Amino acid sequence: MTSRPIAQVPHYGACLDEIRAILARGTPALFLDFDGVLAPIVSRPGDATAPPETLEVVARLATAVPVAVVSGRGLDDVRGRVDVPGVTYAGSHGFEVLGPTGARHDRTGPWGAALDDAEASLRDELGDLAGVEVERKAAAIAVHVRNAGLEDAELAAATAHRTAERHGDLESHDGKAIVELRPAIDWHKGRVVERLLDSLDDPEAVPVYVGDDTTDEDAFAVVAPRGIALVVRGETDERSTLADYAAADTADARRFLVQLAELLGA
Repeated sequence: MTSRPIAQVPHYGACLDEIRAILARGTPALFLDFDGVLAPIVSRPGDATAPPETLEVVARLATAVPVAVVSGRGLDDVRGRVDVPGVTYAGSHGFEVLGPTGARHDRTGPWGAALDDAEASLRDELGDLAGVEVERKAAAIAVHVRNAGLEDAELAAATAHRTAERHGDLESHDGKAIVELRPAIDWHKGRVVERLLDSLDDPEAVPVYVGDDTTDEDAFAVVAPRGIALVVRGETDERSTLADYAAADTADARRFLVQLAELLGA
């Protein structure tokens, strides 16, 4: 499996016959990121909202196939923004999972003290930087720099990486206008997708993952060999991706979901 620049990934609309053939191998299992897929990226993460028509098609799909929303947001946060019955919610990059029957699995583990200390340090060092926001989650700390000037954003990102290095239990990850500090274990969106697929007890399940950020690449690596990995392009994306297909933006991603629902008779 090789990566390539997002600009070189074909649009899903040009590959519909190929996509249909993949879906015909078994029952699809759908995995969706929230920000940048269901909801447009906005300047303040707290303002992100999925359009009603997007949630409506997610609800249709959830009546036909397993659907999971896999997000870096905390579990309660992302669940509250989607709130579609029958959906599995994986928050904090899979460290918190809530199944459709209400069963909750929490992998936040023994990292609370390290996160508390790192959060206090970051708030102290970054508190005077305009446009920089430190967000604490159950199993992560997010340093948002979308609203900061270039110099302050670079300083905040460097501080976040340095803070993670001082804590052996934590590691830092770059995303779109964000640096996250998370527990330094082999657990990420790809691992939770593997776990959720295993829970289906269906070796013929065809995973479909729609994501937009670097944190989704771990899931693309799991999904691409046996299913459909679709990346939603950002306006300035120049990075490489493992995705097989692309959508132009969140509205285009919704059109893909609508076509999927129609194909499944949902």
